[in-house]
Amino acid sequence: MGFSTKECAWSRTNVKVLGRTLVGIAGFDFEKDVTTEYVYGAGDDPIDIQRGNKAYPGSVDMMKFELDMLNDAAVTAGFEDITEVPHESIVITCTFKKLPTDVPRTITAAACAFSNIKAAMKQNDLSMTVNLPFKSMKTKIK
Repeated sequence: MGFSTKECAWSRTNVKVLGRTLVGIAGFDFEKDVTTEYVYGAGDDPIDIQRGNKAYPGSVDMMKFELDMLNDAAVTAGFEDITEVPHESIVITCTFKKLPTDVPRTITAAACAFSNIKAAMKQNDLSMTVNLPFKSMKTKIK
């Protein structure tokens, strides 16, 4: 089996939220976190590592106009903004590849709840980027 250092190219990456491809995407972060702790017995070295609950946090960085469009869709559906949309309704899908002929890889965050909206700018900024943190019920990275 050969070894490949192929990663992905930003130009061949797309992120969809609520089925809409974000063109003003600036970054993303998907995590799978498993709680672990050492188990101790005799002596001062651990004798095992115990596994506990899983968590799937993440965030999407986007230009402000993308947030405006997500909030508009939420309002149209009868909610105050994207943070009020039930998590069962929100899926985030990210596909990426290095070369046009490569098989795409996919990250899917299912049942996502956006937990915070923060919009900020500084003097001399030419655009506004917002970070939307979320929690998902399950994130699959393939």
